[in-house]
Amino acid sequence: MAEAPMEDQARPWPPPAGAYAEERGLFQLLQNMLEELLIHKPDDPIEFMINHLKQNNDDENSQRALGQSDPGTSVKRGLHQTTSMSNTVLWRDQNEGWILEGFPENQEQAWMLQSSGIFPRHVVMLYAPDTVLIERSGGKRLDPLTQEVFHTTFDWPSDPLVQERLVKPEDLSEQEVSKNLLEYHRNFPDIFHIYQKVLKSINADQPSVDVLSQALAFVQTRHRSAAPFTPRILFFGPPGSGKSLQAELIAQKYDVVNICCGQLLKEAVADNTKLGELVKPYIDNGYPVPDNLVLKLLTERLSALDCLTNGWVLSGFPRDVKQAEQLQKAQINANRVFFFNLPYESIMERLSQRRTDPVTGERYHTTLRPAPTPEIQARLRQNPKDEQGNIEKRLNIYYSHVKALEDFYQDAFYVNADQDPFVIFEFIESCIIKPLPCKNIRSL
Repeated sequence: MAEAPMEDQARPWPPPAGAYAEERGLFQLLQNMLEELLIHKPDDPIEFMINHLKQNNDDENSQRALGQSDPGTSVKRGLHQTTSMSNTVLWRDQNEGWILEGFPENQEQAWMLQSSGIFPRHVVMLYAPDTVLIERSGGKRLDPLTQEVFHTTFDWPSDPLVQERLVKPEDLSEQEVSKNLLEYHRNFPDIFHIYQKVLKSINADQPSVDVLSQALAFVQTRHRSAAPFTPRILFFGPPGSGKSLQAELIAQKYDVVNICCGQLLKEAVADNTKLGELVKPYIDNGYPVPDNLVLKLLTERLSALDCLTNGWVLSGFPRDVKQAEQLQKAQINANRVFFFNLPYESIMERLSQRRTDPVTGERYHTTLRPAPTPEIQARLRQNPKDEQGNIEKRLNIYYSHVKALEDFYQDAFYVNADQDPFVIFEFIESCIIKPLPCKNIRSL
């Protein structure tokens, strides 16, 4: 059989394929399945993967936690029922995940876990002052009949018969505990280096309920996915809310394509494209461009190679739910949506005081960026759209549609746009680099 041509072998996926995979979590699903194959090493991988899919054993249902602790602390009680195996506690179930406590104790053991395909998603490190740990260890008592461990202060049995037969473990003398602590402090930095990206330290010198609450909160979080991710960002906000500036900052730092719908229409007219010729009469007469023309122009631009490869940030469209539904039908789906909120007084202050120098084209603001000389100040002009009456008309149009758009984009983030632009940028940036948003709406 003849070998396929090189261009056929390197043929890229169709444009919607990446978006489809992201929306349905296919990249993460494949990663999880590969991890399970490496851990279980089944004789029949295909049958194993079929059963894995049937059981829906994904990140939502499976937890893997490893507990590292100073001698004298413990993560196993309260997190799950566990089975003791000498110094190692391991609880495991194919559907629900596992908890491992007391292992690894050094770098070599951590490497052994990795070479066996065992990768914890969360590592909890409990710490406390050495004096506290030595005191805790001195209070431990062992039931020689059941091998259950109790404590004179924290966990004393109520049964008098059990109390009478408790003995102090021979290996828990103050000297022995001090020796174990020295060994732990010597080995822990190497273990920390291996697991630092998935590790959280929790102070164990506090009520056990508080320790448990912090540990549970951590193991229930999801880390940033390593799956391929192409930003597709929508900005909504009233006039003057700073959408253009934030889009420019995002585009500069992450090399995504910055698309302003209004600017895109003007460029199509200036370039004398076929679509531009159809759009020109509406632009020249100040009429809204029909949705079908705008959508066709956007679809063409967002399907370009730079948008498919680097991602995009779009502002100025959609303006209402009907347009949002048209975007969705055209398979233009954002994976980040932001609504900028700004008080009416701040909007009027930002826009009504804007001025332009007709000679140089430089823009000024009577309060925030006044003209440097009286000569320039005298020739400044105000754009008619920045007059108070026109600002109010634009605001009324925006506010008449924003509530329905917020309901349509339920996973959106909400931004307080009435603060320093770089503070806003940091918040937007943090939302972009985190895992895809869930139904819990977050705000700044």
